Amino acid sequence: MSLSRRQVAGAVMAAVPLTFGTAHAGEQRGRTLFIAGDSTAAQKYADAAPETGWGMALPFFVRKGLAVSNHAVNGRSSKSFVDEGRLDVILGAIRPGDFLVIQFAHNDEKVADPVRYTEPWTTYKDYLRLYVEGARARGARPVLATAVERRRFDSDGNALPSHGDYPAAMRSLAEEEQVALLDLQALSLALWQSLGVEETKKYFNWTATEQDNTHFNPPGAIEVARLVARELLRTRVLGPRDVRRLDEVIPQSWITWPQPAA
Repeated sequence: MSLSRRQVAGAVMAAVPLTFGTAHAGEQRGRTLFIAGDSTAAQKYADAAPETGWGMALPFFVRKGLAVSNHAVNGRSSKSFVDEGRLDVILGAIRPGDFLVIQFAHNDEKVADPVRYTEPWTTYKDYLRLYVEGARARGARPVLATAVERRRFDSDGNALPSHGDYPAAMRSLAEEEQVALLDLQALSLALWQSLGVEETKKYFNWTATEQDNTHFNPPGAIEVARLVARELLRTRVLGPRDVRRLDEVIPQSWITWPQPAA
């Protein structure tokens, strides 16, 4: 996806992840759910509001003792995230019993950009294996998540897929490596279809000055995070005691955008 100047700035700010639900000093460290991904999941800061990554809303759906450490960054692909050393940062912090949710494709699709582009059935799968193998080598559980869909409709009001072969390639890798798969692409496409052309505008970053069909506002981020939590439960990555509020209304006011670090 193309990056605005605001998003590029946000990418730098988001290099330092925010972690929610961590133990207090003196308490035994609980499990942590790490997120590796792109701008659709990333932490946003005050200058980007109301744009909201689904990773910002995920803590509302998991129990307090399970921390969420969001390392997703604007504009990154499975390749550039690795090449910039961001996977190394996660692997340096992850511990046995933790989880690593991996969602990429939006920027892997940039054929003209050698820094980010990966081919679905070869280099994309090769890079994803680095995340899977790295997490497993440290006793953590990798979880693959197909890329959440953009807001695209045809003239008849049918929601259109936009990620080409990338979701199928990830599904194939999940089967090969016996990794839990959260099929966010299929689930979000179905959600956008059920909402329709006009109603989906309320879930994306549509403002008076911007019509963004890729990134979410608070309602959209909350609903995608709900999909993530439900899939984590369905795939038995998390147990019933690990999730909460799956069927509850989450107030938009719970979403906050911190000030960027000075």
